Amino acid sequence: MSAPPNAHEAGLAQLLLQREVEALYTHEAELLDDRHFTAWLDLFTADVRYWMPIARNVAFDRPLAEYTRERADANWFDEGKDDLAKRVQQIEGGDHWAEEPRSRTSHLITNVNVAEIRGTEMTVHCRFIVSQNRQAHDVNFFTGKRIDILRRTATLQVAHRAGTFQVAHRTIYLDQSVLLAKSLTTFF
Repeated sequence: MSAPPNAHEAGLAQLLLQREVEALYTHEAELLDDRHFTAWLDLFTADVRYWMPIARNVAFDRPLAEYTRERADANWFDEGKDDLAKRVQQIEGGDHWAEEPRSRTSHLITNVNVAEIRGTEMTVHCRFIVSQNRQAHDVNFFTGKRIDILRRTATLQVAHRAGTFQVAHRTIYLDQSVLLAKSLTTFF
């Protein structure tokens, strides 16, 4: 017994959407690893929120206290597009002491899951591993998960193969509660 045609169309649409999101993330990783930070900024909406809370070791019965709160507590990052642009300008301008010499990075994105779709926005969960290498012995690994809100922007004028989505909100959860790297200069 075969599935009704609408089920096939819905399944195909879901696969195509999944592939489009994965293409965006692959393109983003290439931009970051190739140090094309200004082009990377184009993947974000003007009203983006880029937030990375600090993980805390808490008692088993306090799971809501595991991460600091957005715009309320100290966070690794709690930035809008202007702040991201200033960091990019600093790194690309050679004025960033922690990026002399420049880092070599590899961004690996996996377990991409389109969790919810609402109108022109969707919530996407994924996992990441970012390796950062500087000098002879500065080797850092960052692992964690991201929750993105992607917005379809039909008028997007960005020359990339990743379709018409931009990141409207990114939440980055590092697995480590103590930052072992000497600085936090990479983007996630």
